[in-house]
Amino acid sequence: MKALVLDSKHPQGVSFQEITLPPLEDHEVRIKVEAAALNHRDEWCRQGNYANLKDGVVLGSDGSGVVTDVGKGVDHSWIGKQIIINPALHWGDEQQAQGLNFRILGMPDHGTFAEFVQVPADRVHSKPDHLSLAEAAALPLAGLTAYRALFYRGGLKQGQNVLVTGIGGGVAQFALQFALAQKANVYVSSSSLKKIDFAKSLGAAGGFIYSDPNWIQEAEKQSGGFDLIIDSAMGDTLSELIDVVRPGGTIVFFGATLGNPAAINVRKIFWKQINLSGTTMGSDRDFEDMVDFVTHHGIKPIVDSVVVFSDTVKAFERMKSGEQMGKLVISLGS
Repeated sequence: MKALVLDSKHPQGVSFQEITLPPLEDHEVRIKVEAAALNHRDEWCRQGNYANLKDGVVLGSDGSGVVTDVGKGVDHSWIGKQIIINPALHWGDEQQAQGLNFRILGMPDHGTFAEFVQVPADRVHSKPDHLSLAEAAALPLAGLTAYRALFYRGGLKQGQNVLVTGIGGGVAQFALQFALAQKANVYVSSSSLKKIDFAKSLGAAGGFIYSDPNWIQEAEKQSGGFDLIIDSAMGDTLSELIDVVRPGGTIVFFGATLGNPAAINVRKIFWKQINLSGTTMGSDRDFEDMVDFVTHHGIKPIVDSVVVFSDTVKAFERMKSGEQMGKLVISLGS
């Protein structure tokens, strides 16, 4: 089958190759991939900025498709069904945190940028009826991360003031959509006025250019401070988030694209009773709750663009440029 694999020797960092999947194990299903979606994780792998990289592995964590075959221990009624994949492998039994064997589909296990993918049967879920296959492919990793950040780690409640930083990325946009569905007052930040205006068109109450030296004062003026902040940048921006979070508020971070902060004013943290909370993708329970939430509220992922499989590198380059507004989806359907 045709697949896009990590290839550190290729100038683009990836290459199309013909690979053969192993025989199905008893607990696995084989899926004809109809659509897949990029995450920043895929781009970091392509750039060589991810742990335990191995050439020849099929990238891609997000995917939707049709089950074509099942292992001996799997219910045959799955065959022919349209599904989405939970890319969180071996989370473990604890809701509080992932276990030592946790990993994500697409590295080191073969992922969804291929004509077929094989996963344990407990990773497949019926596609929500209101979503197309392309929309469904955009949901899993980013949607799961946003849902856990907001509800399990952030304790989001109706009517709270929420700030989602770096709007434009997949997780941030799901966080905006989910918090709006929960009837929170949602604000965003970005370096792009265009992305802020787009967030406002979706229902955001306001937005801030985080490079503006007066953004903290403007945020406090507009919102009065935030009960919950969802962030993926960290770095020295953490001190600014500590300034705009309300006493007793929570800052949840799921990444550190700006690295570690040079310094932290711990006095403000304990004096304001601030909760700093880290999070990752999410548990199996989080995934099921997220799919139910999306279905109940009729939420549709924001899709920036859909490209054919042969143009996947173009989608990578668009992600690298940071121009996208929503998920970048790859169509593999015939």
